[in-house]
Amino acid sequence: MTNYDVDVSKIEKEVKNIIDICDDLIQQENFSELKKYYAEDAVLVVKPDMFVQGRENIAVAFKKIASYFKNSLKPVEGEMQFLIAGDTVLVLAQTFIQASTEALETSEYSSERRATYVFKKIDDSWVCAIDNSYGTSLLD
Repeated sequence: MTNYDVDVSKIEKEVKNIIDICDDLIQQENFSELKKYYAEDAVLVVKPDMFVQGRENIAVAFKKIASYFKNSLKPVEGEMQFLIAGDTVLVLAQTFIQASTEALETSEYSSERRATYVFKKIDDSWVCAIDNSYGTSLLD
């Protein structure tokens, strides 16, 4: 069933575009620009037992994540599902973490993930409120 008051395909396209931009900014290590796509109070799951909150902390965390992956990190999105409720979007995504062979061989984390992202619309712009590339595997 579809809510016909909401242009679902337009919202999906807008949010997917932001995810693609963010993936590119992560690869370019442009974290000052990247943080603009996060809500002021956003949460990033750095690893299963570590979360950071706030734009500035997210930018710092991404710097450390890039270093962990030997500055070769490239996130790539596969299949995506969008669940839309007004000004909130839950994105379920197949996410692949690409990096140098050396970085992936030494990483203790899977390079294929089932991510969950929450976006909300603030001042006519979609921003990421929760960035959880580990998805429900946090429950393991």
